Amino acid sequence: MQEKKKGSSYLKSKDLLPIHHNERKIGVRGFFMMWIGMAILLATFDIGASGIQGISLPWVVLATLIGCVAIGAFISLIGDIGVEHGLSFPVYMRAPFGTVGTHIPSVTRAVTASFWFGLNTYFGSTAINAILNTMNPSFDNWLLCYIVFALFQLINTASGIKWVERFADLAAPIIVIFSLIIYQTLTTEITRQGSNVWDWVASPVTGGVAITAFMVVIFANMGFWATLGCDIPTISRHFKAPRYERNWFKRNKTTLIGTLIAMPITEAFMIMIGAAAFIVAGTSNPVTALQDTASGWMLAMLLLMIVLTQWSTNTAANVLPAAAIFSNVLGPKVSHAIAVFVVGIVGTIIQPWSVYEILTQVLLIIGAVLSSVSGILFADYYLLRKRRVNVPDLFDTEGQYRFNGGVNIVGFISWAVGGVIATIFMTYSFIIGFVIAAVIYYIFSKYWYFRKFPQAEISYPSDNDYLGITVGRDWFIVTDSNLDYKSEEGK
Repeated sequence: MQEKKKGSSYLKSKDLLPIHHNERKIGVRGFFMMWIGMAILLATFDIGASGIQGISLPWVVLATLIGCVAIGAFISLIGDIGVEHGLSFPVYMRAPFGTVGTHIPSVTRAVTASFWFGLNTYFGSTAINAILNTMNPSFDNWLLCYIVFALFQLINTASGIKWVERFADLAAPIIVIFSLIIYQTLTTEITRQGSNVWDWVASPVTGGVAITAFMVVIFANMGFWATLGCDIPTISRHFKAPRYERNWFKRNKTTLIGTLIAMPITEAFMIMIGAAAFIVAGTSNPVTALQDTASGWMLAMLLLMIVLTQWSTNTAANVLPAAAIFSNVLGPKVSHAIAVFVVGIVGTIIQPWSVYEILTQVLLIIGAVLSSVSGILFADYYLLRKRRVNVPDLFDTEGQYRFNGGVNIVGFISWAVGGVIATIFMTYSFIIGFVIAAVIYYIFSKYWYFRKFPQAEISYPSDNDYLGITVGRDWFIVTDSNLDYKSEEGK
């Protein structure tokens, strides 16, 4: 047992302490259902609509599958932080950015997640408004629908991860059935117009331009999930995993099946719906397209599916991770429930629906900025620390992660250089940002910074001292004023 008497209580928000083995409730089926809900959202449809501007749908679908599998692999790699140590994203970020520095990249991610919350809630509210308008033609108030819809989502998330999973279990089967109906409705209309969804292209391109269009779809999909690629530990720390399992693939089975099977298949199908909606109505927004092709209770049912998809995506992929970050930034007095409503307020103030028409470009920029963070996390966790982490010091203001006044300047240098270069080469933003930031962080840390600020798990690598579930350990952080923290093996 280790003991310290430093004043580090503000790092110990109870909602951010390591999750113990017996507290992990989400299994393979649960995360699979969560991915079905997360991957079905209106913003995904825009990629399909943008893709068929220059290349046919089969190529768009192939690019989507490639992009999703690639980002799924990155998500699974970073997710091991949560599985192994029970740590959330903002807490582990104290290692590569410092106990104070963590707030800047973390808040960047939180604002991005809040952006998506606002955008998805807006889409859901327009669908609710359309449903009510179908039932009562005199009703037309999307803002009221927005407020009510946002409150329901925030209350669901504030109730805890288990309620998020329960909603996904309920919504996923309904979403799948309604998605099939939507696709059938749209493709029937396309056939009636004398076209074929698989052949139709707005302005066909060939040669190098076609290759570029193909790559844009790949990296738009990767940029789309670059946000979750960073903070997947916030979710994966709740995943069931066997103790004493040294096989990485077996230990991360829940993450792998969700990200490499559920997500690519679901997203590819949503891309198809977005493309079909564009062919029918000239917009990727299926709310508009469905209003042109369906009516009455059929329209209401289909719009209800859209509401469910936005809800299930927001709770798991946006509100939950962002709330963990705001809780970390605002201190232990801000509970998970309060932080959840902070996400809702920020996402509404941003008014992200105003940039929907340039969403693909926004996705590439987000991917460029956050891909660098993912690269830094990969280099820090796998290449430098080799999965070993001095977890108790993550909760100590005077521990090894204090660096220069609480800031690891190498993390910021790597993030800045990787992010800037990635935005210059926007088409390939995610992979460029990831690799450049990882390389810079690794070299500067290994040969300079960590010699100046020694890291215990690197200087004295010990599985028994610095691994978590692999050696059967639960990291236990004491919050009593006399014992700042201790670590002990789980029983």
